[in-house]
Amino acid sequence: MVLIDGTLIRTQRRTGKADRRNYSGKHRSHGLHFLALTNEKGRLIWISAARPGRTHDNTAARHDHILTHLRAAGLGALADLGFRGLDNDILDPVIVTGYTASRTHKLTPGQKEANRVLAIGRAPVEHGFAHLKNWRILIKLRTDPARATRLLRALLVLTNLEVNR
Repeated sequence: MVLIDGTLIRTQRRTGKADRRNYSGKHRSHGLHFLALTNEKGRLIWISAARPGRTHDNTAARHDHILTHLRAAGLGALADLGFRGLDNDILDPVIVTGYTASRTHKLTPGQKEANRVLAIGRAPVEHGFAHLKNWRILIKLRTDPARATRLLRALLVLTNLEVNR
């Protein structure tokens, strides 16, 4: 089992129209979007390539063919509601997400409990991101996505070395 989530690494705004796609309306800042896989203890295993900040988790997972890779490896993943609709296989789901309520459809007590248990199981992925975002170099990040990808993957290795100590 792995945990999957996406995060925004905030960047300084660069000039020009090309940087407009790096603006995340949800976070109201510029940044680069990354997907990450962690194990159940929160240790980062994999980081995706950098995408514009406005990219949704589901879209990034489709571009990276996450579902195909997880099926090939025989792994299951716990994810947040940002990944709803990615895995439509009802009989053998690979990605497990929570339940969502609407105005007309309230959650049952069992669904609320399932969401609570899923949130507890997903907490380590947030800890993995917190360890990664501790690096001071990410505060002043002002670079193109290709360099940011290489930088974050190098920081992934360093973070795992530091966490193991």
